[in-house]
Amino acid sequence: MRLRTKYILFIGILQLVTLVLTFFIFNDNKILFIASEIFILVSIFLSWQLYKELIQPLKTLMQGTDAIRDRDFNVKFLSTGKYEMDKLIGVYNHMIDELRQERLLQEQQHFFLEKLIQTSPTGIIILDYDQNVHLINPRAQQIIGMEENALRGKPVHDTGNELLVEISKLVSGESKTINLNGFETFKIQKSHFIDRGFARYFVMIEELTAEILAAEKKAYGKVIRMMAHEVNNTIGPVNSILQSTLHSQQNQENINDALRVAIDRNNSLNTFMRNFADVVRLPVPNKKSMDLHRMIQQLSQLMSRKAKEKSIEFQFNFNDSPVFITADPGQMELVLINIIKNAIEAIEKEGTITFITSSRPKQLIIRDNGKGIPPAIADQLFTPFFSTKADGQGIGMTLIKEILMEHGFTFLLTTSMEGYTDFVINFG
Repeated sequence: MRLRTKYILFIGILQLVTLVLTFFIFNDNKILFIASEIFILVSIFLSWQLYKELIQPLKTLMQGTDAIRDRDFNVKFLSTGKYEMDKLIGVYNHMIDELRQERLLQEQQHFFLEKLIQTSPTGIIILDYDQNVHLINPRAQQIIGMEENALRGKPVHDTGNELLVEISKLVSGESKTINLNGFETFKIQKSHFIDRGFARYFVMIEELTAEILAAEKKAYGKVIRMMAHEVNNTIGPVNSILQSTLHSQQNQENINDALRVAIDRNNSLNTFMRNFADVVRLPVPNKKSMDLHRMIQQLSQLMSRKAKEKSIEFQFNFNDSPVFITADPGQMELVLINIIKNAIEAIEKEGTITFITSSRPKQLIIRDNGKGIPPAIADQLFTPFFSTKADGQGIGMTLIKEILMEHGFTFLLTTSMEGYTDFVINFG
């Protein structure tokens, strides 16, 4: 029985009993009877007013709950001018506004998420609670080569597709890179979200074929440019030595020394090129004990003609006793040639390049009085392919960095306040 019915029944019985009792005093005291009837009429009026005050708000709220149950958030009530009723109506209207705004926000987010999934360049597959395909976006259909109608509602392991079979083997949070047909490479990742208290899984498929090809091309390009760079670094000085020897009037001993330096450099370059033919990175250093002073003197002779063209003088401030280091001779030659070449290019005309060695600690400083390093580019000097020259390839500094790091040597390139630029190598 509803509250409204109970209230009307209670008031009706109460008024009927009161009316019957007043009938017994009708003969004895008519004035009291009339007063009783007036009281009954007033009580009926007050009961009606109380009904409207108490029961009507409940009726209104019931209409509101029906609207909420029907997910109709557009039903609102007007103020009545009664304090209690208006308080309830205010709370209800505010709640309806919040629910309507929340539903609008959820619909917008759902629409955005749906559009994002459909237009995503990454393949996305959403599974239902039973691990069946619930949704698959166009990119995933393109990667898998199957239409959504052929996949929807089917278990991922029972589709006959190689990629989907691999997906079925993943656990939540796991990712895997697979290769199909010996060419196409994909990264698949599985995760889950909670929907109404249960876990639902989704899979993201990313094609890596283009990225891998681009990385390989970049690696090959870097290797080729390094090789071309080092060939040019050797051919120029060696040709200079040969031309000087051809026109030289020096004695046979000096000619033999010059040719020996050229032959040694060509042999080192030949070894370097053979190693690069087998791998796409610098070969592991073949470390040997070597005399640092002797190598510097040989390389300074190799680069002497280029230095003389700009009136640059080599100076040697060697340690009193020989300094022996453990390194790959061929790779260390590449490092020192690049450093000397950069020092020569940093001096516009007339200057000095000084070689300073010490045994404790084992250290080499190659110092030039060229134009120095601008602060704006100091942090970019060892960035791959960065060059300040118009026709530069940005290979030399990268090669120096990689070789020294492979050897475990620390290094520093800095311009001091006195106008000197030092390339410092610490051999440990």
